[in-house]
Amino acid sequence: MSTVDLGAADVGDSSKTLTLRVPHLPEIAQAPAKPGRDRYLDLLRALALVRVVIYHNFSWTWLPLVFPSMGVMFALAGSLMARSLSRPALSVIRSRVRRLLPPMWLFGAVVVSAMIIDGWGPHASGHPNRWWGELAFWILPLSTPPFADSLHGFGGHLPTTWAEQITVPLWYLRAYLWFVLLSPLMLKAMRRLPWVTLLTPLALSALLNSGLIDQSGRIMETATDFTTFGACWLLGMAHHEGLLRRIPQYVVPSLAPFVLVAGYWWLQRQPVDDPRIGADLEAVPLAQAIWSFGCVLLLLHLSPSWEQWPKPLERFNGLISLLNSRAVTVYLWHCVALVLCEPLIDPLWSNDFFYGHMQWLLRSQWFPLIVAIPLIALAILLFGWVEDVAARRRPRLFPYPRKARGRRRRG
Repeated sequence: MSTVDLGAADVGDSSKTLTLRVPHLPEIAQAPAKPGRDRYLDLLRALALVRVVIYHNFSWTWLPLVFPSMGVMFALAGSLMARSLSRPALSVIRSRVRRLLPPMWLFGAVVVSAMIIDGWGPHASGHPNRWWGELAFWILPLSTPPFADSLHGFGGHLPTTWAEQITVPLWYLRAYLWFVLLSPLMLKAMRRLPWVTLLTPLALSALLNSGLIDQSGRIMETATDFTTFGACWLLGMAHHEGLLRRIPQYVVPSLAPFVLVAGYWWLQRQPVDDPRIGADLEAVPLAQAIWSFGCVLLLLHLSPSWEQWPKPLERFNGLISLLNSRAVTVYLWHCVALVLCEPLIDPLWSNDFFYGHMQWLLRSQWFPLIVAIPLIALAILLFGWVEDVAARRRPRLFPYPRKARGRRRRG
């Protein structure tokens, strides 16, 4: 109860005041503001995509050491999955699978049709029944979808291994699907035994790569991907759950360098085909697992929460937002763009001007990347809208954010 003093009452004794007791009215509770996008995570996702495209163009073995894109992408996906699992697990899994599969189905429809036109079919593998059965993995990628090892190359315009080159990204979709399916169990295990759960994939990776286990076969492909990047996925979950913030600030910067040294040491112990190029982190699963774990641990430890861009990054908002809106499209189609660069560049050698004055450009490794960028933009226009349909959003051809005009400044 609260009291309200109405002042002196003109009812006989003027020295008395009338006090009226009224019930206390509770304040109207305001709904908490819906958290916006974390721009720091958007930046990491965009950097990861750019790094993947650059790596597949140049094959620089030092790039994965500078920025382990795949570990970062799995960590970001794990964080987002943990956030979504506040809802019923089955509906979350259904939503994630729905967002993943339509872009892959469109990619598969184009690629499988092109492979069949170029000579691929049931007779190619020598096992027609198996060929038809394995096509189901183009619908639900629980294992690697089949592709042709060697084709005619459309009359020599493309390399005979073009199908193998453009299907490289499919392993990520297979691994992502398994992580989504297992996420409810992984999240429960991490909440009960955080550090044991985080370190289990690394221990399993060490076991699988010890030489004691035969790694051939479809099951081992999936197991290798899971053990290589499972710790990163779990780190993303731990980041969302706030478990990393409970660790004293000095622990991660003190521990992570030792983890990186261990990953680099294991990498250098592996035999290399070309000493001039050096060991490739992405070809050594255990080294990649350890190195990615250390890098992701540092990146998530920094983890500034940016609801608004810092001033130096505001100019990149459009590009970063576009890459985040079309992440699956860029990842799936960038290898197609790089493969198509060859038939587009080769005729320029027959051009008198280019042959006489621009041979330096034709020989440059940068030229295919320059040609591939507009092809990736074309893929976004032609195929990116499927991501909107899968997410039940209004389809957009090119979701580049526009600056608002006529907005008044707030006083």
